[in-house]
Amino acid sequence: MKNNPTHSSILVLLGLLLSLHCISSEESEPKPLAVGDPAPTFTAIDQDGHLWKSSDWIGKKHLIVYFYPAAMTGGCTKQACAFRDDAAKLKSKDAVVVGVSGDAPAGLKVFQQTHQLNFDLLADYNGMIAKAFGVPMRDGGVIERTFLGKPVSLERGVTASRWTFIIGKDGKVTHKNTQVNAAQDSAHVMNLLGP
Repeated sequence: MKNNPTHSSILVLLGLLLSLHCISSEESEPKPLAVGDPAPTFTAIDQDGHLWKSSDWIGKKHLIVYFYPAAMTGGCTKQACAFRDDAAKLKSKDAVVVGVSGDAPAGLKVFQQTHQLNFDLLADYNGMIAKAFGVPMRDGGVIERTFLGKPVSLERGVTASRWTFIIGKDGKVTHKNTQVNAAQDSAHVMNLLGP
């Protein structure tokens, strides 16, 4: 068989196109979410074992999604309790708060009950929600605490960085804070939401 230059060129071109398709099809790390970007939609199991869906809130309320490292730890407790204490003010600004961590649902229930938290806590045990938002993570762990007079082990699959996002009613990120002061986060969010 003779070597046909047109045939060889077509094969080379097809090979290049196929390799470009394979490269573009590989899973890549998501870019960090920026202000103005559409927020990712996500689902997770909450502290009560129920399925929580962001689509139930996006387009209806301002959605405050705050990531925190670990339930029942100092800074995370201050942050959660501030959101708890400001719940009525946040509701008056048409906002809903949800906390997201790598904790298992059972640990989130302990956290909620211990501090009478009045908003949902979501288990992002494998870090998929944090990854979708571009939040840095490190390995999880186990901490020991006392709940109702008994020792409990709180396990988390990942430890997310403390970042807070505000998602507007249009489904886009309106604010992103990567330098969160745990105790002041709720007050900062309320200032950003305006009067």
